[in-house]
This record gives sequence, C-alpha cells and structure tokens, in this order.
Amino acid sequence: MNKKLIREWKKVYKSDLSYIVYELKDLAKTPAMIILEGDLGAGKTTFTQSFIGETEVMSPTYSILSECKTFLHADLYRIEKNEEILQLEIPVYLEDKQYFFVEWGMKFARRLVRELPESFTPYLLEITIQPGPSESPEGPSRNFFLYSLHDD
Repeated sequence: MNKKLIREWKKVYKSDLSYIVYELKDLAKTPAMIILEGDLGAGKTTFTQSFIGETEVMSPTYSILSECKTFLHADLYRIEKNEEILQLEIPVYLEDKQYFFVEWGMKFARRLVRELPESFTPYLLEITIQPGPSESPEGPSRNFFLYSLHDD
C-alpha cells in the first residue's frame, strides 16, 4: 500500500493527546479505518483510549477485537496470517461504526482494506518515541504521522 502524509505532530506528550484527537477527527473522513503502527510501548493503545474516551480498550494480551459505541478496536499483534483476518469476520462488527482502530495492522493493510465496507477510508497513524533524555515527568515525547492509504 502507498501512503501520503496528511499531518504530523512532533514532541507530543500524553497530556497533549486530546489536541491530536480533536484534529484527527477533523482530518479523517468517516467512517475511517485507522491503522496504528509503532514500537511496543509507543502509545498505540493509549492513543486509542484517548480517542474513544474510554479506558476499557484492551491490549493484545486480552482480546483481538473489542467494541465500544461507534468504535471497533482490533489488536493484531498475535495474528500471523492473512487468512486469520478473514476468520475475524470484521465486516459484521463494522455495521454502525464510525471508527475502526487497528493496532499492528500494516502488514495486513491490503487484506483489511478488502474486508472494509466501501464507505470506509483507510489511514495510517505512525507513532514514534522521541529519542534522547526526557525533560518531562510524562517520559519521552512521541511523534505522530497521519497518512492516507491507497493502492496505485
């Protein structure tokens, strides 16, 4: 899949996430699939929790799919093959959903896009941990990069 940069946010701390959520809701055409990519501990689940406004978003240790209001959250950390994506029956869960968050989904992006209803727009949100010593009690900052995804 090809990606085109829409927006980037640099030196973001956990306390800044509400601003990114606000902007992302304005930038992303709904319904939207947002694939979250980043190293372990980069803040993918924390971002999703902030976006949804719930702390019940599970990590991969607990569940692969979880629903909350108009959101579906998938954590594909333990998924190894494209065929396993089909077994999740994602389209069934996407009815009446505005946002579909997918952690660890970039290696399955093409399959996920094929599974989406046509009305969904695919995006990638990359999260990187800012290297170097942190001057904040919140720990190191993050950089966020929002891309549109498309096949060319």
